[in-house]
Amino acid sequence: MDIFGSFALLLAFLAAVYAFAAGLIGIYTRRQLLTKSARHAGMAVFGLVALAVASLEYFFFTDNFSMAYVAAHSNRALPGFYKFAALWSGQEGSLLWWSFLLAMFAFLALFLNRKRHPELMPWVGVILAGVQIFFLTLNNFVANPFNVIAGTDSSGALHLATLAQGSGLNPLLQYPEMVIHPPMLYLGYTGFTVPFAFALAALLGRYPGEKWIHITRRWTMVAWCFLGVGILLGAHWAYAVLGWGGYWEWDPVENAALLPWITGTAFLHSVMMQEKRGMMRVWNVWLVFCTFMLCILGTFLTRAGIVNSVHAFAESQIGGWFVGFLAIVLAVCLLAWYKNRDYLRSDNQLDSLVSRESSFLFNNLILLAACFAVLWGTLFPVLSEWVTGSKISVGPPFFDKVNVPIALFLLFLTGVGPLLAWRKTSFDALKRNFAWPLGLALIAGAVAFALGFRNFYAWVCLVLSVFVTLTIASEFYRGARVISARDHVNIVSAVGELTMRNTRRYGGYIVHFGMVLILVGIAGRAFSLDIQKQVSVGQSLTIGPYTLVCQNFDSPSNANYSSQRATIEVFRNGKSEMMLYPERRLFSASQVTETIVAIESSPLRDLYVVYSGIDPSTNKPVIHAFVNPLVKFIWFGGIVVILGTGLAMFPERSAALVIRTATESSWGDAIAAGSGATPALGSPSARSGKSYMRRKDNSDES
Repeated sequence: MDIFGSFALLLAFLAAVYAFAAGLIGIYTRRQLLTKSARHAGMAVFGLVALAVASLEYFFFTDNFSMAYVAAHSNRALPGFYKFAALWSGQEGSLLWWSFLLAMFAFLALFLNRKRHPELMPWVGVILAGVQIFFLTLNNFVANPFNVIAGTDSSGALHLATLAQGSGLNPLLQYPEMVIHPPMLYLGYTGFTVPFAFALAALLGRYPGEKWIHITRRWTMVAWCFLGVGILLGAHWAYAVLGWGGYWEWDPVENAALLPWITGTAFLHSVMMQEKRGMMRVWNVWLVFCTFMLCILGTFLTRAGIVNSVHAFAESQIGGWFVGFLAIVLAVCLLAWYKNRDYLRSDNQLDSLVSRESSFLFNNLILLAACFAVLWGTLFPVLSEWVTGSKISVGPPFFDKVNVPIALFLLFLTGVGPLLAWRKTSFDALKRNFAWPLGLALIAGAVAFALGFRNFYAWVCLVLSVFVTLTIASEFYRGARVISARDHVNIVSAVGELTMRNTRRYGGYIVHFGMVLILVGIAGRAFSLDIQKQVSVGQSLTIGPYTLVCQNFDSPSNANYSSQRATIEVFRNGKSEMMLYPERRLFSASQVTETIVAIESSPLRDLYVVYSGIDPSTNKPVIHAFVNPLVKFIWFGGIVVILGTGLAMFPERSAALVIRTATESSWGDAIAAGSGATPALGSPSARSGKSYMRRKDNSDES
């Protein structure tokens, strides 16, 4: 089977090389048969890599410890659930998993578009094959997961060796979410390859108009959503497993995942300016290029061993390969842009600073400022070591100081954007649309201040969150009110009808609301409490409204680990509410000790209890407890973001043709809300200016 898996990987590499070479020749010779065969070879890579993945998983489930990778990341007592996840727990297997997901995306892109865009798809196939060649080179010749363990006999001849037991899976990864978290991240990373391929192909082939934007919007949203889910799952894993009471520490590998998500967010917003006004073409192309390169950079940081992180793989020489690949990608992108820069000229210019276009532009500038700040803080220790010979670390205070104001300004723009019109917004429209949401938000802020809400950033976050929520609610209400009056249905049914008529726009609003919830949850960190105390059986500690009484210590165990566990009874207002069981596990195969956190979660706060072990100086158990307000909002906000993204990709119910006046300034009127209603010829909106026609289905934001 090891030969079978290795052979499948080698065939996949050869198929990718053929798809790349034959595709290029087919493009320049215009031989359609050659182009078609290149596409088929590109699609065949997926099947071949899938065979290699299946082969490696077979070794895990049969405990074949003659395979070096299996012996290093599994053992006989490891539950089958984690034997599946062990595939991506190390350098070689995770690169194979990357190649598998990349091949899957390439297959889908080529198959779904096999009869469309004949001038664009050959270039897309070549670019996808080029990226696959790099990763399959690593799989075959640099980090092959099918290497075997061999020993020498007395004559010096090599013989296959089989270990009786493996080293076991890293205990940090023996948590259910770790079966889901890495695949989500990899789906995001590899998914951004498809928009990159389409953008570069459109530039190289000088594909007309904005078609590549329409083709790749859903691909980009899928990758963006997967990456966001991966980031949130990673945060939840850190919260539930590492035992430090938090979920985000600005770890270099965490930052590396955040960077392409930020630039992907910027692209999803600025692309609307290109669709609506033919603006920011150069900007959008480079946003796609940078997002893909940041995905590769994040992979480099994780695997090169140049940063200290609980998420990083061991130090290896593979980093140089990623640096070389990044250099090639950057050179190709620069050359393609330079040779075809005239193709990217904008059709229009910015008409006013008070317009929808300007809000998107400011949004992009702020997002890129955040990206640069995170990138600089992440790479500064590495750069300082290269320049001065000593590593200067950059900790959470730097990232918080820079990024908290940026996040709040982005939150403000999230509320402002829907209230601005394209081209120019009048003062009357601003006053009409901003007055009541801003007024109610300030009232909410005054009430919070009177109740003791004193942290400045948390107070600003509260005010802006109320403001954004009200602007989103008003957009739904205005359009639904018109549909309700016209069709004689209740307001809830009208909201559903309105949403399904413009899923892209209203799905975007739901995504924005999800981000509001996430930022509210993050703001709750300002009010966290924690206490650490030595306790014996019968003793207690108090934190916030809770009193924790230690009832017992025991030592449950199984074939995979032994543990020390505390039994904690939780009292609130003098009444017993629950029992919590924090523990520390010693894993038999790796002899590594890990913390298992006990969490009691409610919508308003989490009680987070850690058994920190025995204090060697007093021989007493140590309990560390936290009260973390509003953490639940982060996880719930993530679910809302996923639902909104899915809705934004859902086909619209109809593509009604509507009439709109050129002087209309607000999204809140019935026509802009997508109601499909046409103003009467004698109405003020029909008389106010020159009318023009537009298609509703491509009119608004995601």
